Amino acid sequence: MEAPQFSEQDRARIEAFCRKYPTRQSAVMPVLWLAQEKFGELSPPVLALVAETLGLPVAQVEGVATFYTMYLTRRKGRWLLEVCTCFTCGECGGRELWDYAQQKLQLNEEGVSPDGVFWLREAECLGACDTPPVVQIEGRRMAFSVTPEKFDRIVEGLRAGQLPPFESVPIRNPD
Repeated sequence: MEAPQFSEQDRARIEAFCRKYPTRQSAVMPVLWLAQEKFGELSPPVLALVAETLGLPVAQVEGVATFYTMYLTRRKGRWLLEVCTCFTCGECGGRELWDYAQQKLQLNEEGVSPDGVFWLREAECLGACDTPPVVQIEGRRMAFSVTPEKFDRIVEGLRAGQLPPFESVPIRNPD
């Protein structure tokens, strides 16, 4: 397998990130986001590429990638779904939605559907307590006031390769 590489366009974006900070080290989080979006996960070769690009020790980059749950050092399914089960969402249907999602997707012990399409995780507060329960998709989009029926529509859309268009908003822009 060929070692991962950043394109010239990726490198230009990385340099733009680095110009925003006093040191290259400070750009590690947006560069990890870029790498995760490009390669799907932050495997050891990808972490080494990020470290080399920023001139950092691999252990330092790995420390950041493994500390934050939003970075995926090992992808388990095609689509990552996170159901908020913190207090507000939990009391407003999040627990029931979590149970429904587990049954609907027929998850194995690692939280992955039998076909490998879905990976389900519980999430702590996603910051949308006014519209519970909330499902975050791929760490990029959120769906609000999710019922079992709405969850089914999300799953159907993702199976077709479509992020849900309804009530979803981008929650991060690394640029």
